[in-house]
Amino acid sequence: MKAKQSGGRRSRGVLGRRVMRFLGQGQKCEQSRSRRIRPVFSWTLLCLALFCLCFVEGCRLDMHVEPRYDPLSPSTLFPDGRSERPMVPGTVARGHLRTDELLYTGRINGQLANVFPFPITKSDLERGRQRYDIYCTPCHDYAGTGDGMIVRRGFPAPPSYHIARLVNAPVGHFFDVITNGYGTMYSYADRVSVKDRWRIAAYIRALQLSQNATLNEVPQNERLKLLMEKGK
Repeated sequence: MKAKQSGGRRSRGVLGRRVMRFLGQGQKCEQSRSRRIRPVFSWTLLCLALFCLCFVEGCRLDMHVEPRYDPLSPSTLFPDGRSERPMVPGTVARGHLRTDELLYTGRINGQLANVFPFPITKSDLERGRQRYDIYCTPCHDYAGTGDGMIVRRGFPAPPSYHIARLVNAPVGHFFDVITNGYGTMYSYADRVSVKDRWRIAAYIRALQLSQNATLNEVPQNERLKLLMEKGK
């Protein structure tokens, strides 16, 4: 009986030691796990704080009131008191190098030219007529006599394209007037491209020819039609 009791005590003692050893190992695991979690948690908090700090820096007043000058605003930085700076002398915008005097000024060696800078085709005349109808007819009318709708409402009348002075004027004159204006007519340089100005000038020449041509200058088939209509 005593042997059985002593054997039971030993088995309980062994079991107890194993349980205590297991519990001790569990505590060590918990401690090691907590040691691993703490640095990760600390780095997470640090990153979150840095992230919030970035947002705080981004909400500065500089984002609402930009450090720039408004157009035409004064500046104490420059001696002339202007924030806008003039272009450096000789500056040429990309694509605006104008070395062709005839194309861009209508002149050759400073004199108004009576030639076109490029061959005028039928499509150029059609384009010139379209631009003329849009920009020129309000004052010059569709036939170029200077009796447009604006003139009928009181605006000063421009000269007719069919007077001797303009019939004999070089074609560069019309390009120059469209570019720079003349009298009460303002410049159309910001509305009509360079080549379209030449096309309008070519169409004005066509208008002049249409109103001042002789019968011999009319094509043969059209001449017969005119003679038949005249006979009627």
